[in-house]
This record gives sequence, C-alpha cells and structure tokens, in this order.
Amino acid sequence: MSDKKYFKQTKPFRVPTTDGKMIEEHFGHASTRTSGVSIAHMIAPPHWSEPHQKPEFDEVTIMLRGRQLIEIDGEAVELSAGETILIKAGARIQYSNPYDEETEYWSVCVPAFDINTVHREDE
Repeated sequence: MSDKKYFKQTKPFRVPTTDGKMIEEHFGHASTRTSGVSIAHMIAPPHWSEPHQKPEFDEVTIMLRGRQLIEIDGEAVELSAGETILIKAGARIQYSNPYDEETEYWSVCVPAFDINTVHREDE
C-alpha cells in the first residue's frame, strides 16, 4: 500500500454508452471505487438527451463549452459555458443538448454517482 497523500488519475474509466455521449469518470465507483464523490468529464453530441431521473445524490455541473438544457422539477434551465449549477438530491431532472453544437462539461456527484441510486425513468 502506498503512503502517498495523493492519487494522480491518468486512466479515467470510459463509460460505455450507446447515445454518442462521451463519459470519462476520473473518480467514483467505476474508476477508483470511491463512494463519497464522483467526478466525470462529459461531451454530449448535438440533439442528445437522456431519460428523466430522480437521483439520491447532489450533482454539480461545470460547463466548459456549449450549452445544456436541464429540466428540474418541470422548470427549464439553460446552462452556458462558464456557468455552474448545483442540483440537490431528489429533484426530478433531465439533461439534454437540443442545440446544433456539442457541449462539454464536468459533473461532480456527492455521494458518488451510482446506477442504483440515479433512478432513471423508462424511455
């Protein structure tokens, strides 16, 4: 066991997807077996969306480029490059990119993202 006080991530886990979205988890369940927090880099293609969900974790989104439309408990919120948002656990949300350019962002979930606690609705 290492006595280093840090871990440098050089090989994030590439989450397999079927919708054209790129997800690289740098810290979290899949990459480092971390349950307290997950951090992922994402790029969503134009006209992408995912099903509604009602996660049991807080999620911070940090937009790098492009725009993203987030429906939060029925309210449409647009997030642009340079902006961030915190969505609290228990909100019904849907992330999408209805625009003509791809969008790039980071996501931080506390506790870590878990497929068993995201509660995605059927498509």
